[in-house]
Amino acid sequence: MKKQGILNSEIATVLAHMGHTDSLAIADCGLPIPEEAQRIDLAVSQGLPSFLQVLDAVSKDMVVERVILAEEIKTKNVGLEAAIKARFPSIGIEYLPHSEFKAATRSCKAVIRTGEASPYANVILYSGVIF
Repeated sequence: MKKQGILNSEIATVLAHMGHTDSLAIADCGLPIPEEAQRIDLAVSQGLPSFLQVLDAVSKDMVVERVILAEEIKTKNVGLEAAIKARFPSIGIEYLPHSEFKAATRSCKAVIRTGEASPYANVILYSGVIF
């Protein structure tokens, strides 16, 4: 058994297989997940686990060099946007209209579905390198 880091075997495998510029999405429970992307469903019930709990665990195990959010988060979920920005202070956050954000998840290695039930609680993280 792993001693630390991500214990979920599907997430750990995806992270281990990611290379520079590969992407991974973390989503609320309502985001449609495209057939092209691996679905990792963590949702247990509404709110469990939360988006931020999963984001924090994943970002501890992943070198993140780029972050994309839906444009609509700026007006529909200001508190969550601020929390995400606080977690990535040295990375410029990029924004896409929600329809384009959903299309961008097609190229993600995986989409992790959380139990989050607040609007636009979705992020695409792009992998950096450790050197």
